[in-house]
Amino acid sequence: MNLLQHIDATRLPKHLAIIMDGNGRWAKQQGLLRALGHESGTKSVKVIIESSAKLGIEFLTLYAFSTENWNRPKLEVETLMKVLINSLKKELTTLQKNNIKLNAIGNLEKLPKSAQKELLDVIDKTKDNTQMTLTLALSYGSREELVSAVKNICSKVKNNIISIDSIDDSIINEHLYTQNLPDVDLLIRTSGEHRISNFLLWQIAYSELYFTDILWPDFKEQDLYEAIISYQKRERRFGKTSEQIK
Repeated sequence: MNLLQHIDATRLPKHLAIIMDGNGRWAKQQGLLRALGHESGTKSVKVIIESSAKLGIEFLTLYAFSTENWNRPKLEVETLMKVLINSLKKELTTLQKNNIKLNAIGNLEKLPKSAQKELLDVIDKTKDNTQMTLTLALSYGSREELVSAVKNICSKVKNNIISIDSIDDSIINEHLYTQNLPDVDLLIRTSGEHRISNFLLWQIAYSELYFTDILWPDFKEQDLYEAIISYQKRERRFGKTSEQIK
């Protein structure tokens, strides 16, 4: 069944975010090392990036590596960094072909120098692309992001750059990693877990949440379509009543 024909192209989520979960469990089910699960997950990344661009989604944010992931076994962290570097090298052609701009958020200075170099290189080479903005959340934690924003705002208040009375949603947004991105419309999490895991806590305040049992390496184009169809069946009220938004 082709689910694409059931998607309303006029009601797509402007900003789609995905928690790509389940690589390790997928590998374990296959009797493979966890590292091979992460490598298999990159295939789904490519499929979902291209499918999102084809649909016309403007912003796609992928949770690639969290601040908490640094606590994983050293070998797994090293493998994840190698997978990241290799993926960036391989997928530059895909990004250019699909007119996709690469962006990154998080404490990027904690990444290995080789990963930083490759990341910044691809960001620079795709900076003029306009079809879709792909954001990788790397060494990212939402609480860390919010703490950083609060510190920066406090410093500006202390130095009389802004006043306390001027602080509102827009001021906070301006101090987040995502200052150039709109709020998330749809958040997808794979692998059957039903939690946010410190991801874009401020930005998903009014997001629709979609959870699926599918492990990330098995998440494909049709699964993305199912999530978007589910999103389009929902009524987004933003605190209002149904009657007010009609």
